Amino acid sequence: MNELKRVITYGTFDLLHYGHINILRRAKALGDYLLVALSTDEFNLREKNKKCYFEYEKRKQLIEAIRYVDLVIPETCWEQKRRDIHDYHVDIFVMGDDWKGKFDFLREEGAEVFYFPRTPEISSTQIKDDLKE
Repeated sequence: MNELKRVITYGTFDLLHYGHINILRRAKALGDYLLVALSTDEFNLREKNKKCYFEYEKRKQLIEAIRYVDLVIPETCWEQKRRDIHDYHVDIFVMGDDWKGKFDFLREEGAEVFYFPRTPEISSTQIKDDLKE
């Protein structure tokens, strides 16, 4: 019997939009089981200097409601990616192409690494900027 092909992606997913859905749909299409490591509020503030509109638990509820997503786990530090690959038996790591090359080292952990192009006309930053006007 074949094992499930497991895919993981990471992100904040604040102000959820169709660009997020696109990356999750494409990530799920690469395998059978999609894990989303969702950045905690503390990690966003401490490491990304980013304050979320929606708190972690609300963002988690939104991501869990998306049919492509099988499991949501917290992302609490940059270094956890290596550990997650092993702990969750991940085969494929996916990120947006704005991170291109930054996570190639995960191939050494046995994961395939893919960088998907972002949906060009939408981003959470753009939404926030548009709402300020």
